[in-house]
Amino acid sequence: MPALIRTRRLLVTSGLVAMALAISGPAYAEKGFGGTDGETQKANAGKDGTVSVTVGGVVFDRSKNGSGTSAGALTSATSWTPPPCWYAPKYTPEQLQKTMEPVWEAGSTGYEWDAKQRDRYVNGKPYKDFNKDKTGKGYFWDSFVDEDFPPGWDACTEEPFWVDQGDPPPADIQNAVTPEILAELAYAEIRVPSTKVTLAPAAATKVNLPTWAWLDVADFKPVSVTASVPVIGITATATARPKSLRIEPGTKDAVTYPASGVCEADGDRIGEPYAKGKADRTPPCGVRYLRSSGEGTYPLQATVTWEIDWTGSGGAGGDLPDGTFGATQDVVVQEIQAVNR
Repeated sequence: MPALIRTRRLLVTSGLVAMALAISGPAYAEKGFGGTDGETQKANAGKDGTVSVTVGGVVFDRSKNGSGTSAGALTSATSWTPPPCWYAPKYTPEQLQKTMEPVWEAGSTGYEWDAKQRDRYVNGKPYKDFNKDKTGKGYFWDSFVDEDFPPGWDACTEEPFWVDQGDPPPADIQNAVTPEILAELAYAEIRVPSTKVTLAPAAATKVNLPTWAWLDVADFKPVSVTASVPVIGITATATARPKSLRIEPGTKDAVTYPASGVCEADGDRIGEPYAKGKADRTPPCGVRYLRSSGEGTYPLQATVTWEIDWTGSGGAGGDLPDGTFGATQDVVVQEIQAVNR
């Protein structure tokens, strides 16, 4: 295991020590601009329940996010995933000194590695005396990881590096925070409402009787999360908008409306609520079961696709991959009872 990784593990907060020792991975550090120990992406919400601060100076505003116990995270509809690790401002010169010197004094990483680090941060190769002459003019950046430790979380292995205030991070540093990277991190924080659809008939549907399906317009509105790094003045907002609903009846003995099973959004709604007088109409979104569920139920799967775009500092913006979120609900299907005379 590289000495750098071993050293940074010595700085991990107590809550992550067991995990850090069990697996090899990226750096950890004691305290960042967010004012909390650790180096993972997420933190507890503030007292108002909407805005939280993470280490590394990243602030997430979730006040326009989906809420409720059934809300969930999006899964990318492609192979793309949000960054599992990234680089952001971490230390002032004094903070880096207070972090590194106790490690060197402990001697746990060996003389050779300690000497190289002193050369790097004290002896001018390339930083002299922790860049104290630039205090207030920039920050040392370091790596951070998503607290869920997704694949690739250990890929950010660059040593802390200096960036002058107002300058972009080095072009060769992958996943150094920019408006686009912030948008991708905000994507990971988006939560969307449950995809439980409203059905009519509600309690139990009948064989060969079209069942109407729709989503509550009040719940299915655009949601967004804003991520920012106040110490360098950049921000980005990722916004998710409902795009379509896919219905999978839970049995091959069924017909969907439309035939594809995909109900496209129409303005601010997906599907059409059933109302008296529509019994003879074909639902624009729904299902018709061809066989009774017997003593059990059919697991109807409803998955909503959300399209994501983002805007950021300096007029930056663009699209991110669509995301999906689904849920299963049980449907009772009964035979139509006829009276023989």
